[in-house]
Order: sequence, then C-alpha cells, then structure tokens
Amino acid sequence: MKNIIILLTLILFTSSAYAGSCPMMAMKLDGKIEEAQKMRDAGMKAHEAGDHAKSEELLNKAMELFKS
Repeated sequence: MKNIIILLTLILFTSSAYAGSCPMMAMKLDGKIEEAQKMRDAGMKAHEAGDHAKSEELLNKAMELFKS
C-alpha cells in the first residue's frame, strides 16, 4: 500500500512538472513557423521570377525546419 501511494505521488508531481514546458514548446514552434513562412514567401517569389532552383532550395529548407 505504501509503495502505491509513493508511486501515485511521483506520477502526480512528474506530470505537473512537464505541464510548464507547453508554453516553451509553443514559442519554439511559433519561431519555426515564422521562419518557414519567410522562406516559403521567398521561395514563391523566386518561382514567380523563374528561378526554380532557388525556389526549390528555399522551400526544402523550410520543410526541413519541421523535421528536426
């Protein structure tokens, strides 16, 4: 019985400790979204200008942001 109470207490405190990381994860994601949007816009401008190699390079870099 004592072991169960200790286990439940540890689980309760562990889960609440990780809850504080949500805003930090969201801010990190927001930064990646902003950077990817800038690369996407630049890639589309390069596409419209006829520079398809540069466009593909920028768009691939933008997609890579979300793989790491």
